[in-house]
Parts: sequence; C-alpha cells; structure tokens
Amino acid sequence: MQRSAIAKRYAQAVFEIAEETNAFDRWMADLEQLAAALDEGQLVAVLESPKARVEDRTRLLTARFANVSPLALNLALLLVSKGRFPIVGQVRDEYEGLLNDHRNVAIAEATTVVELSPAEKDKLAEQLGQLTGKRIVLRTKVDPAIGGGLLARIGDRVIDGTVRTRLALLKDQLAI
Repeated sequence: MQRSAIAKRYAQAVFEIAEETNAFDRWMADLEQLAAALDEGQLVAVLESPKARVEDRTRLLTARFANVSPLALNLALLLVSKGRFPIVGQVRDEYEGLLNDHRNVAIAEATTVVELSPAEKDKLAEQLGQLTGKRIVLRTKVDPAIGGGLLARIGDRVIDGTVRTRLALLKDQLAI
C-alpha cells in the first residue's frame, strides 16, 4: 500500500473522530504540531531508531507533545509503533483536504507577475468562488516568468490565462 493511501486512511479516521467530537480545529492544530516535529532531526532519528526502546519513545513523545490532545498523542504513538511517523505530514495534508471539503472551502494558488492588492485578491477569490461554488482561500505568489496574466490552480484544476501560454498557442497557430 502506498504511503499516501495509508495517510488517507489515518486522516479519514481522524476526521471521523473530529466530527464526532466537533473538534475539527483542535485536530488541525494538533496535526500541525505533530507534522512540525518532522523538522526536528534528532527527534525523528530517535523515533525511527530500532535501538530505541518503546518506553523511551513513549516518554519522549509524551514530553514533546504534552500540549496536544490525548487522542492526537495516541495517534503519534501509533504511527511511531508502526514505523509510520514520517507520514504525519501527509496525514495532516489529507485531513486538511477533508476538512476543507466539509466546510465547502477550496484552496486556490494564483500566480501573477506583480503582487496583487488586497482588493484585487478579494475580487479574484470571489470570481474563483463563483466558478467553483466554494469559498476560496487564496494563496498568491509572484512569478515574472509568466509574462503577464494569471495562472490559478484549484485542486487539480488549472486556469491558465498567462501571456506565456497565449504566445505559445499563437506560435503554434502561426506554424501551421
């Protein structure tokens, strides 16, 4: 089974628990903390070491994640016992996707040549929301290489209105 499929299963289980307890945001915060631990090289090395005793791993996790919910700590302990702690970031990403679907939210990444003003961001988010039927959380970035226009990604959907693409299409048409 691929790691992403495993992460989806864990995320689905977490989502169902969050739904039962109406603790969606708490779970998201806890998963963020667990995933942030992946950047701590020494912690991950100890958790993945076959030489580390189970008691030592448990004590380390309990101390490191004292401020997460007991259920999130149990998830971390389960992942470590199965040798799957490195997928906790994927579990977080999958959970965020489930939560966004539940809340009818879509993440849109928009690339432009220049930084958009707050008013332009709001208008773009509104237009993308009308297109998708969801409330849009807009993430923007600047890339002068697109030449102008806009490149938007919403999930696996791409809206390419860049000058670079239009010039390439024009070039293909003229070459015929």
